[in-house]
Amino acid sequence: MSIVLNIAEAALKLTTIVNKTPLQYNRNLSNRYGCNIYLKREDLQVVRSYKLRGAYNMISSLPAEQLVKGVVCASAGNHAQGFAFSCNKLGIQGVVFMPVITPKQKISQTKMHGGANIQIQLVGDNFDECAAAAKQFTATNGLTFIPPFDDYRIMEGQGTVAKEILDDFSEINQKVSALIVPVGGGGLCAGMGYYFKQHSPHTCIIGVEPLGAPSMHQALQQGAPVALQSIDRFVDGAAVKRVGDLTFGICSKVIDQMHLVPEGKICTTILELYNEDAIVVEPAGALTIAALQQLAPQLQGKTVVCVIGGGNNDIDRMPEIKERSLQYEGLKHYFLIRFAQRPGALKEFVNFVLGPTDDITRFEYMQKTNKESGPALVGIEVHQKSDYEVLLQNLRQHEIDFTEINKDDDLFGYLV
Repeated sequence: MSIVLNIAEAALKLTTIVNKTPLQYNRNLSNRYGCNIYLKREDLQVVRSYKLRGAYNMISSLPAEQLVKGVVCASAGNHAQGFAFSCNKLGIQGVVFMPVITPKQKISQTKMHGGANIQIQLVGDNFDECAAAAKQFTATNGLTFIPPFDDYRIMEGQGTVAKEILDDFSEINQKVSALIVPVGGGGLCAGMGYYFKQHSPHTCIIGVEPLGAPSMHQALQQGAPVALQSIDRFVDGAAVKRVGDLTFGICSKVIDQMHLVPEGKICTTILELYNEDAIVVEPAGALTIAALQQLAPQLQGKTVVCVIGGGNNDIDRMPEIKERSLQYEGLKHYFLIRFAQRPGALKEFVNFVLGPTDDITRFEYMQKTNKESGPALVGIEVHQKSDYEVLLQNLRQHEIDFTEINKDDDLFGYLV
C-alpha cells in the first residue's frame, strides 16, 4: 500500500487528550455466538465517541497561521463534539455548522465541550445543505475546513483505536481473528484497517453499514464512490450518501468483508445491550453487535473484536427505537379496521379476535368527522412472533374487514 498513515505518531499526540478506552470481554455475547467476543468501548471516550481522535489529530497538525484564523466543521453529531473539544483544548476559535433540525441535546453537548472557543451556526434543513453552507463560509473567510472522515490526518487519529486493541492483545499474548468495524464515511475503517494490515495481517476486517445507507457497500461493488439517491438517516452516525474518495482508496484494500444490517435489528441490539449489559449506545454504536447474528457461522471458536463507536443516544429517540425493534421482530402490527356498524362490535373484537396476550397499543379513528363509518387505525402488539398468524386467522374467521399496514406504507391518505 503506497499511502503511509503515521498512526503511531498520532497515538503519541493523543496520549494526554483521549481516554485509552477499555477492551472488554463480553460473556453474554460470547456464549450466544460461540466465540470469544471483546468490545472496544469507544462509547466511553471523552466525548462518548472515537471522533475526537481524528478531529484533534488533524486540527493540532495545522500550521500556526491556520490555527490563528480558525477552523470550521459541519456536523450534527459526534464529529461536532470532537471538533468542539479540540478547539477548546487547543485554545483556538471554531465554527460548527449544524442543520436547523438538530436536536437541542446535541447542540448543548457541543457547546459544553467547546465553551467560549466555538460558535454554532444553524443552517439548512438537512446535512447536505448545512455542509455546503459551511464550506462556502470557510472559503469566504479564509478558514480551514475539518472534514468528518475524508482526510489522512483524520484517518490516522481514528486508527489509534486499532493500536490500542493490538497493544492490549499483545499483553495477553493473543491474536485477533476478526475485527468488526462500523462504517459511515469510512474514516474509522480506513485507519483501523490500515493499522491491522500492517501489524496483524491475518485478521479478517469486516465492515458493517446500516441497510438503509449502503454507501461503502455500493462503492465496493462499483469500484468507486457513488452518491446514493436517498438514504435512511436513522443510524445518523453511519448514514452518509457518499463515502470519501480517500477513505475508499484505503477501505477497498483493507476490507475483507462488507455486511449490511437492517435498522430494526440495530434497534433490537440497542435494547438488548442496555437490558443485558447496561451499555448505552447510539444506533451507529450498535452496528457491529447487530451484525454478529448473521456472521456467527464464520466466527465459531474465534477471537473477535467489535468496535462500539459511540454512546451519544438521545433519550427522546427511545420510543422510536422500541417501535422499530418491535416491528422488525414481528411483534408489532398495524391494521385499518372497518368495524361493523352495530352495538358490541368493538367488544367482540377484543374478546374473540385478540389472543390472551395480545395488546392494543394504538386505536385511532382515521376520519375524525365520520367516526360512525370511517376506519380505525389499530396497533396490536403480540407476545411472540407466532401469535401474529393466529391473529390473522381470527380476523378472517370473524369476518373482520381489515387491511394490513406495513411500516413502509404511506399513512397520509388515511389520516386526512
